[in-house]
Amino acid sequence: MRKLILGVAAAAIVGVSSPIQAQDLGPTLNRIAERGMVNLGHREASVPFAYIGDDGEPVGYSIDLCLHIVDRIEEAIGVEELEIRYIPVNPQTRIPLMANGTIDLECGSTTNNFTRQQQVDYAFTTFITGTKILTRKDSGIETVEDLAGQSIALAQGTTNERAILQAIEEREIEDVNVLNVRDHSEGFLALETDRVDAYSTDDILLYGLISTAREPDQYAVVGEYISYDPYAIMVPQNDSQFRRVANMALADLFRSGEIETIYEKWFGPMGVPMSDELKAAIKLQALPE
Repeated sequence: MRKLILGVAAAAIVGVSSPIQAQDLGPTLNRIAERGMVNLGHREASVPFAYIGDDGEPVGYSIDLCLHIVDRIEEAIGVEELEIRYIPVNPQTRIPLMANGTIDLECGSTTNNFTRQQQVDYAFTTFITGTKILTRKDSGIETVEDLAGQSIALAQGTTNERAILQAIEEREIEDVNVLNVRDHSEGFLALETDRVDAYSTDDILLYGLISTAREPDQYAVVGEYISYDPYAIMVPQNDSQFRRVANMALADLFRSGEIETIYEKWFGPMGVPMSDELKAAIKLQALPE
């Protein structure tokens, strides 16, 4: 397991790398080289992408992918090992913390879209999903139209919040009570404690929430997809050098087939096979060196 805190030896490694740091590696790689540390933003309850494991440390599919990117970063700046600082983020803070330089990579469950690209950038697509609804099996909710007269929790700042609210408006669904929550764990807690009738986010995250429930058999993911959400690891805007390093690391995993092993590690226990859409995306992004 990669150590989070390094000692004097690591500082010495960074110290002798000053000629490399002087090269034009772009703002993010130079910043990482200067401080000898990479800051990874991570979600705390986005199972199985990024969440807090039994040992209290961040784990998940996106965390594993980010650690492979860190290996490429070390190679690019010429150091043996970088210190890793994990910084928790949520839907409201992840983009501002990337835009202001607090985090270098965001390892979570974030959709790549043109609106967000006004502030941040993204590496290759690593998962494809869409918005659905989580509810109790006896709630009577099967489609978004069934939310009429019901209450739903939505995480602020997510594409899912926008998709649900847009669907409610366009389909003229009346008397829907929306509870704003901070993240997935808070939204699911509201459902478990009967404060709301439903919670909505990407379907894969909903299945992850069910897997952590005290009584998973009571819940179901329902309705059609009401959004298209390609997940990608978020990187700083206007830094093609850094995005290239991240994409080279991911392309290595795609070409070698190691991505399938990582995928199975996290999604196999959930019984979620890799979709044809993701297989196609991986094949198209497996660029040669």
